[in-house]
Parts: sequence; structure tokens; C-alpha cells
Amino acid sequence: MCNALKHGGPDDEGIFIDKKAGLVFGHRRLSIIDLSVNGHQPMADIQQKVWITFNGEIYNYRELKQELLNAGAKFHSASDTEVIINAYLEWGVSAFSKFRGMFAFALYDTLKAITYLVRDTAGVKPLYYHIENGVLSFSSEAKALRMAGIANDPDQTWPVRFLAFGHIPEPYTTLKNVYCLAKGHYLTWNHALDSHQITSYQNKTPGHGLITDPKVARECLHDALKLAVNRQLIADAPIGVFLSGGVDSSIISLLANQQKEQQLKTISIYFNEKNYDESAYQNVVLSRISGEKHAHLVRRKDFEVFFPHIINDMDMPTTDGINTWFISKYAHEDGLKAVLSGVGADELFGGYPSFNRIKYLKYLRKMPSWLLNGANYFKADRYRKISFLTNKHPLADYLLLRGLFVPSEIAKILDTDIKNINEILFAENDIPNLGQYNQIQAAWFETNLYMQNQLLRDTDVMSMSHGLEVRVPFLDEDFKQLTETISPEIRFDNKQPKRLLIDSFKDILPESTWNRPKMGFTFPLQEWMSKHSEIGNVNLYKGNVAQEAVKKFKNGQMHWSKAFALYQIQING
Repeated sequence: MCNALKHGGPDDEGIFIDKKAGLVFGHRRLSIIDLSVNGHQPMADIQQKVWITFNGEIYNYRELKQELLNAGAKFHSASDTEVIINAYLEWGVSAFSKFRGMFAFALYDTLKAITYLVRDTAGVKPLYYHIENGVLSFSSEAKALRMAGIANDPDQTWPVRFLAFGHIPEPYTTLKNVYCLAKGHYLTWNHALDSHQITSYQNKTPGHGLITDPKVARECLHDALKLAVNRQLIADAPIGVFLSGGVDSSIISLLANQQKEQQLKTISIYFNEKNYDESAYQNVVLSRISGEKHAHLVRRKDFEVFFPHIINDMDMPTTDGINTWFISKYAHEDGLKAVLSGVGADELFGGYPSFNRIKYLKYLRKMPSWLLNGANYFKADRYRKISFLTNKHPLADYLLLRGLFVPSEIAKILDTDIKNINEILFAENDIPNLGQYNQIQAAWFETNLYMQNQLLRDTDVMSMSHGLEVRVPFLDEDFKQLTETISPEIRFDNKQPKRLLIDSFKDILPESTWNRPKMGFTFPLQEWMSKHSEIGNVNLYKGNVAQEAVKKFKNGQMHWSKAFALYQIQING
């Protein structure tokens, strides 16, 4: 399992065994804080009461360490890992909610004979587990469980979920009985009983009274994000920023530049295809930043050469992540161990079309079912997706906004019954009652479904494949909590997406970064994939439906993400 994860932890390896407890911890280290041997993992406290294997960062570890020192704790390293151990010894499981960071860790309490698996509240770091015959196994990538022969059988339902969502939504994976631990939760494993339970540790903070004054909102956001960026720049190894040229990465880059403790490195990507090239916007921001500036041209030829590596580096099938794979590759080659990214701002401040479109769903929901069913016969994707609403399930609302293939298409592609497809997609309902098709509901969908299952997972897997850590200041617990206390009327603006965020940073943000059409960090994949020898090869695909779909794609009548999904079904089938 350690070998399977070597790419994400190339600097060190460690194993801890407790035969009496029937426990083994393994660790692959990416050294970022305390680069000395004192940071070696698995790690224990001085008395070896508690052992840990930890992936991620605790950004407020210095403040917590001071608190623990005042309480009499002893430390033998300068690492944030040891702070987790001592925090647990001092406060027990209530320590988990004190951590500000991105993390997945396993902590073994030798006296209680209990192991805890713990995941951060934003779900930035993944944590997969498998339980069979009284044995718990866990890993930060699902494929480590497969490569170790622990979970050999595929989950038969994954192709259905993948074709609907474009990713495999949590808690599911491609492997049978392998699940993703929910964010903000911990799993308690009792060694004596070989039993487990899963508990939320998130602070359910009661509303502090909504912030209804735009000026107060702007000032609070400005200060909170500045604090988040400053604490996420903590590192003993080289750190930089992904700069795409959009609002979010520009704000992060400009705030990071104000922190003069170290020279900032920026990493950007540009293209020969002018419709996708954002170098002009990147240069406006770069002209205001000191430090090393690295810009990399990505051509179709590079995509062709590295495509097999990208597929191989995926933990699970996805229709995203190619952009992150490339920029992480270059960041690693430019000598970086960690980077800051702008992920999370669109979800918090209404940066996607769904924030505007969601209000139309309440009218579509009133249509009779025979009319909704009839949408299956539309040729245009956006009209065909209305057929999702034949299901009353709230996931159908999300899939109308962001889904790939509708159930009738999935049934044909996989040669199965549509009833079976609907049962797989809509059997469970753990979506909270979010109100009536408003922007708060859109934010929940985008944060907990799209960002969680696609953006964050792909970012982690693709960056770790190059031994790079990606940090996300917009998802800082305190910043996110503050944002959610702002009145929706101020937080979301129908006329200009992310207006509140832009207004909060107008003192540093060049107008050309926000007074322009939104692009997003996208590659020219429509063109590149249609010319790709495998993706566009009709003979590779089984069944008429898939073959016809690929022909449509080659003729420019279908989005690349759908063709890419079909391709992965073929190669993983």
C-alpha cells in the first residue's frame, strides 16, 4: 500500500506495527513542515500512548502548540503532526474540531485500544476505508486497497453513477465495500470488539445574526481571507500559487504577495489556442507581484504525449482533472512542494450559471410527468436533461443542472433497464431540505456535490501524482463559516457573479480580471480530444449508442466530457 502511494510521499517511508492489537500503520511522507527526521511518521508522543499516520496540514498548529505547552505538553519536533497527538491527549475527540486545515489521519490510542480515522470539515483530503471479516483497512487513495489485494471486486454500480455525474459521488468508489469517509466525521474502531461507528465532529454553530450590511460584509471577508492566505503560506519547503488569470486565483496571488516572508513563485499555463489563452490577464496580475514567475505553454502535442500518464494517475474515473495534472507537473518541475489554489470561491459566491438557472427549476417541477418524459426525445442536451425531473428526488435537480447522460441514455449505453438505473441513482436521500430553488440551494449543490466529488478529489489525486500539495484558502473553516453568515441578498448578485468578493478586494484587484466574460480554468479539450487517436476511434466502443455518440462528438455535436466519460467506461469496463 505504501508503494502504491509513493508518488504522493516521495521523501520518506515509515511503518508501525502493534502485533498485540493487530494493527499496522504505513506512511509515505511529503516533507513540508519540519523537514528533519523528527517529522518522520508514523509518529508517537514521548510516552508512546498515541500513534498517528497523517496526511495534510494543520494551519493553526502554532497557536494550538502554544496552548498545549502552557498546559504542560512535551514536544520533540517542530511538526504539526505532533500537535494533533498532544491535542488529542489533552482534549480527546473534541480536539478534532479545533483543527483548522486539510487533513486525513488515523490515530491509535494504545490505552483505550481504539483507532480513529478523521477527515477535515471541507473534505479536501480523501480517506477511504474497507471493512470485512472484522478487519478495517484504510488509505488516501482507493487504488492502494486494490493494489494490495484487499478490495478486489468492482462495485457494479459505478458506471451508472459515473455516466450520470461525470464522477463517482461520495461515499461510493469503483470498488465493492470501499467507501469514502464523510467530511467533518470520524470513524471509531474498537479493537476489542472489531466494531465501528461514524460520528460527526463539526461545530454546528448557531447563526450569529446574519450580516446584512454590505460594508461590514466586505470588511469581514477581506480580513478573513487575508488571515486564511497568511496561515496557509506556512511551510518549511518552497511554496507557490496557481495563477489562472481569473478573479479567484488573482486575489489569492495578490494577497500571498503581500506576505513578504518569502519570495512568491507563481505557476501559470497558456495555450496557442487564443480562445482559451488567459496570458494577457495573467500578465496584468503578474506585473503587480514580485518573485519568480513561471509560465508554461501546453500544446495539443503535450496532451497526446501525457494522456496515458493522466489516465494511469487517476484514482477513479473522472471527466475533470487534466488541467490540474498539467499545472501540478510544472509546479513540481519548478521546485515547488505546495501551492495555493482559488478552488471554492465560485461555490461560495455564486460564480456558476447554476446560481441563476436554479430558479427555473420550480417552474419545470410543475410540468406534468408525461411532458417531462417527452424531454427524452429532444436532440439538444439541455432540453433532454429536463427528463431527469420525472424523479422527485433532489439529486434530479442537481443532475438537470450538471449531469452528463440522462437515465434513458445510460440504460442504452450499459444495456440495462431504466428502472435499475433510477434505483441506483435515486435510492437514497441524505440531502437536507434546502428551501425553494434559490441560490443557497445552488451553493449547497455546487459545494457538496460538484466541488466535493470532482474538483477537490481530482485536485488532490492529480497534484499528489506529482508529489505536490494544493492548499485552498477559500475553504478555510473560519472564512467559510463567515461567508455563510452573510445575508444571501448581499452574498449573491444576479447581475454580476461574485460581486461581493470582487468588491471586497477592489483595492488590489485589477479591473481587467473581473470586468470580462468568465472563462474558468479550461483547456481546449473539445478540439484536442476530437483529434485524439483513441477517444475519437469509433471502433473502440461497444454498442451502437456509444458509437453513435462518438460520431456526434467528432462532428462537433457533443461536449468532450461526455465522450471522455464513454472512453473511460470502455477502458475500465
